[in-house]
This record gives sequence, structure tokens and C-alpha cells, in this order.
Amino acid sequence: MKIPAVKGTRDFYPEDMAVRNWIIDGWKRVSLRNGFEEYDGPIFEYLKMFQIKSGDEIVEQLFSLKDRGGRDLALRPEITPTLARMVNQRINSLPRPIKWFSVPRLFRAERPQKGRLREFFQWNVDIIGVDDVLADAEVIFCALDYLREVGLTANDVVVKISSRKMLAAVLQVIGVPESKLDDLYAVLDRRGRLPDEAFEEMLEKQLPDTAKRQKVLELMNAESMNQIESMFGRQEAFDELVNLMELLNNMGVGDYCRFDPSVVRGLAYYTGIVYEIYDKASQLRAIGGGGRYDNLLHLFGGPAISATGFGIGDCVLGILLQEKGLLQRQLPPRKLDYFVAWVDQTYRRAAIKLTMNLRSAGWTASFTYKTANLSKQLKEAAEQNAKTCIIIGSEIAKDQVVVKNMASGEQKLVNFAEFCQECRI
Repeated sequence: MKIPAVKGTRDFYPEDMAVRNWIIDGWKRVSLRNGFEEYDGPIFEYLKMFQIKSGDEIVEQLFSLKDRGGRDLALRPEITPTLARMVNQRINSLPRPIKWFSVPRLFRAERPQKGRLREFFQWNVDIIGVDDVLADAEVIFCALDYLREVGLTANDVVVKISSRKMLAAVLQVIGVPESKLDDLYAVLDRRGRLPDEAFEEMLEKQLPDTAKRQKVLELMNAESMNQIESMFGRQEAFDELVNLMELLNNMGVGDYCRFDPSVVRGLAYYTGIVYEIYDKASQLRAIGGGGRYDNLLHLFGGPAISATGFGIGDCVLGILLQEKGLLQRQLPPRKLDYFVAWVDQTYRRAAIKLTMNLRSAGWTASFTYKTANLSKQLKEAAEQNAKTCIIIGSEIAKDQVVVKNMASGEQKLVNFAEFCQECRI
């Protein structure tokens, strides 16, 4: 009986693992050069932690379980609650600002779709302890620093930026009570993922007043802050948005960014700047998103501290890079420094010993498992993309080896002791 992988999960064969490592290695490299330190936490947490952050409805969207002690646990669907818990535990000893990143494996018990799986990897970058829009700009820059590095241009991706402060202010001008804002955010956030009829039905339940619904739609469809100001008056949050855009321009990534009030981010904990990153053609789900969440640490029993950050998943990113041909162009090929071959079978053990000495000295090296003649061994060396083939055997003087350049085909006799000295073995 053949048992398949669970739906919504992935098997990582070597070629898939190469892609995964390439993406994650890039995330880590960019994080470090932007001044962030890596952290991680347990793969499961108390279920209550995710309920505090996202409400009881989150239970239907994650994998939960009871342990042998009857405790309610859950596989982590995100790492931000873990971040908040960890920071709160050492809040008085951690130097600020706290600039951390993580690449957790996450799980969501949802219906698998293109770009949305039940198991995935996510790049999280956060700054805690900076109450300045500069921190929002810095994390957005960090995300774009990576996307630029892998070859995605402003013609390929866009960061759509809005503000929960601005949305809250305008919605209250429209007449939406503050007590209903979180529920309305959750509906507005689903606008692009629902058929028009379904969205309008949900919106009508939240806002029975036709005139108010129309004004909300006008807000969502606005193309600039000037247009919103002309309809609803100037709001305090405008200055923060203008400052953010100026900072992003100054950082050299302004051409990737645009104001878009339809970006809401449904989670209730966002308090200020919010944004989502999409492919420019809008053919895929969001590549990532984030924003400011100044109240989250307080929700987990800590002090009220400013925080901002983003998450980018590997699924949609991988699809986009594949479609743009950027994976094939940039994935490093498997390669060997040395392939050790022999002319005479009696030298097989000597070849194996030389291979192991090369590996011990830090070189990538291999040999054949087969009983093969030299021509077949050379073919295997080429298949393994070896840079150099070392040939030993009875037809070669005992104190010499043949060093063959696999790219040019050139070969030469080299004193074995000198070769060992050059390779530090």
C-alpha cells in the first residue's frame, strides 16, 4: 500500500531542497546585513496564545491537540505570538531596539490552494521598541532588499501601503462606530478574495446603511491621499504616510511602493501602517505583508511597546520566481571540487583514502561505487559537475597523479606530495 503525502504538504526531493535552501539562505543573508538577529521558538505552543492574538475563530484554522496532561496545544500557524512571549519574558534585559528575524516552519489547517498550503516556511522580520515610522520603512526596505536581490523589479512586484489609523479616522467620519471597526476590517480584508456578491452581502451585514456602505466603497477605491482628503477631510495619519513614502524614496525603493487604502490586514492587532506585497499583475495571492502592532506585547501581559514587522511565505514567492524564470537562472548547480578516479582496480582503496583526505581538508570530493573503467569514471565525474578529476593507478608513477581540468580537458602530471601540500592534506 502506497501512502501519499498529506494534502497541503510537500516532499522536498534534492532538487526541491535546493530551491528551499536557496530561498531561506537569501532570507537569512539579507536579514543579517540589515542588522537583524535570528531567533526561533517551539513548533507548538499553548492554544490560548493564538486565541489571545486572533480570537477564538483561529481554532478552526490551525492544528490543535491535547497533550497527555490535558493541556490544549497547537502547532504554530505563525510566530509573532511566540516573539511577543519571548520578548516579554526578558523585557527588562533585552537591549533596544530589538531587531529580530526568524524563518519558522508553520502550519495552518485550511483548504490548500495555489500558493497557500497547510505547511510552509515564512520569513519574519520585526523591530520592537521604536515608535517612529522610520522602523516601518526599514522593515519594508529589508523585504525589498531581498526581492531586488533575487531579480524582482518594480515591474514585477508592488508594496501596497495603507494605515489603520487613517482607515479608523475616515470610517468614524463616515459614521462607523469604533466598536464595529475590527469586524469591518475583517470583512474589508476579504474583498479581493471573494466574489462581488458574497462580499457585498457580508458588508451589508456589517453596515445595513446604504449611504455608509457606498462611502466605505469610495474610500476603498480611492487612488490617492488627496482624493481621500477631498472626500473626508485631512486626517492626522496622512502625515505619517507621507513621511513613510519620503523615507522609502530616500532609501531607493520608492518605485516599488504605492498608497492603496484597500489594504486593511484583517487581524485586529494592527495599529498603524499596514502593507501587502503582490506580484504587479495581481495574478497570485499576496507574497507577504505586515504592519505596526503597538499593542501586541501588552496583550500577552507585557508593557505597551511599539513594534512593527512583516512576514513573507515561501509558497507564493517560489511560484513567482519560477514564473519569472529567476529560479532556473540563479540556483547554484551541484558541483564537486574533486572526483578521484583510478586506472587500476588495485588502487581503489588508495582513491577512497585520497577522497576522504580531501573531504577532511574541506573540499567537496567523490568517487565511484561501481567497478568501472576510467572512461566511465570520467563520465561520472562530468555528470557530478566535478571541477577537477584526480587519476591514480598502476600506469602512473607512484609519486605522481594526473590532474584533469574537466572544463577544458587539459591534464598534467603532478607530484603527489606537492598536490597534497597544495590541498592542505
